[in-house]
Amino acid sequence: MAILGNIIKGIIDLTDTLKSDTNHIEAQQKVLKNLLEKSKNTQFGEAYKFEEVLSSENIEKTFADAVPYFDYNSLNEKWWYKIHENEEDVTWPGNPSYFALSSGTTGKTSKRIPVTDDMISAIKSSGIKQVTSLHNFDLPADFFEKDIMMLGSSTDLQEKDDHLEGEISGISASNIPFWFKGYYKPGEEIAKIEDWDERVQHIAENAKSWDIGALSGIPAWIELMMQKVIEHHNLKNIHEIWPNLQVYTSGGVAFGPYEKSFNALLGKPVTVIDTYLASEGYIATQVRPETNSMQLNTENGIYFEFVPMNPDYINADGSLKQNAPSFTLNEVELDKDYILIISTVSGAWRYLIGDTIAFTDIERAEIKITGRTKFFLNTVGSQLSVNKMDDAIKNLEEEFSTKITEYTICAKRFEDGEFYHSWYLGSEMDADNAKIVETLDNFLKDANKNYKVARSKALKGVKVQVIPVEKFHDWNDSNKKKGGQVKMERVMKEDKFAEWEKFVND
Repeated sequence: MAILGNIIKGIIDLTDTLKSDTNHIEAQQKVLKNLLEKSKNTQFGEAYKFEEVLSSENIEKTFADAVPYFDYNSLNEKWWYKIHENEEDVTWPGNPSYFALSSGTTGKTSKRIPVTDDMISAIKSSGIKQVTSLHNFDLPADFFEKDIMMLGSSTDLQEKDDHLEGEISGISASNIPFWFKGYYKPGEEIAKIEDWDERVQHIAENAKSWDIGALSGIPAWIELMMQKVIEHHNLKNIHEIWPNLQVYTSGGVAFGPYEKSFNALLGKPVTVIDTYLASEGYIATQVRPETNSMQLNTENGIYFEFVPMNPDYINADGSLKQNAPSFTLNEVELDKDYILIISTVSGAWRYLIGDTIAFTDIERAEIKITGRTKFFLNTVGSQLSVNKMDDAIKNLEEEFSTKITEYTICAKRFEDGEFYHSWYLGSEMDADNAKIVETLDNFLKDANKNYKVARSKALKGVKVQVIPVEKFHDWNDSNKKKGGQVKMERVMKEDKFAEWEKFVND
């Protein structure tokens, strides 16, 4: 009998029962007041008169009117650079203990995003919320005695001046509670290995000694890890070595495009729980099994605003125009794309995180990620979001009975002077190229009226190349992103796409 598991499950069930339903609008108002109150005496708070904002009748509106939009570049150039010059109380009291390194998907150099002790506490609180929400998934008691494999970037953080630096998954894993360390795999020693391939090799070699009940990490790298374990032990599927694997916590990117290839590595179905942890904070987590939408973490150190997704609001460099309107949680509508704006306990203010979301349940504050502002393909008026591209890829998988785990696209001008959507698909599919093109093109015409109009005007046609998915992994590896918080470039501009094509052809 799973005595410990029953105790843990009982505590989780009791915690969830005692906790009243959150009023997310009130929670957000409280978070904003706390953010402003705590940072009113910082350089940023004094510059934007947070004292006056706090004394206004409508704090949300006054705050939005007083503080401009920022992205990483503008906030770093105007404010965060001071932290690196040892100034204190810049955008948040004191100095951060960590910096999360993130090259994202489009940047050529790593961003250095402050992670304060308050943010570590907020991430832990959101993590506890995720654990207690397991009550809703009706998992057996013995699940709570199994090991949990958390696969992210190295936990061997680098010392720099008076702080530590690393990717957010490594920072989070290095701050796991003491009571969790007995469940945590691959363990601190292996997790510190910097080289991804070496770390995965150690995981494969030790896999038999672990009883894994849950996996957590970005789908592409979890898949590669499982493939390595299966290959190393000559298995048919991952359940032959980890028979008690029941849960996979996805994060970083939408799980949909990976679903088919992921399931092919399993011996039986697992419960998939989506999470949304970014370098800037723990944004959202799935809390119930009836939906794959995620609930915004409205109580834990992040204040959210939402800008309607409109190409007219976005500058050529991907930043937000200052005249773009923003809405609070009590002003949004269902099933509309919004650009996500956050203010946080790490001193990010009205910050463009780069993702677009849509609400599936406003009362529960549940969302789905619909794309990236920089991945919104509108070069020739097609107005394609990543979720529409993902849907098109899923349709190809069904039509051609195949798996397509990675893809990228560019609106490229070819030799004839015309624009084409040039797709690269990571797959082993062996099908007639013209048929692939036709299926892809027709699906997008039916799914998106703007695309259909563009195809009758400036967008001449579609080109598709099918390549081994390993090319995508090698590309990420060459950009020093293998195994980290990677989000493969779904959409590339022509200069970056030229580098990609050269890489593929070489």
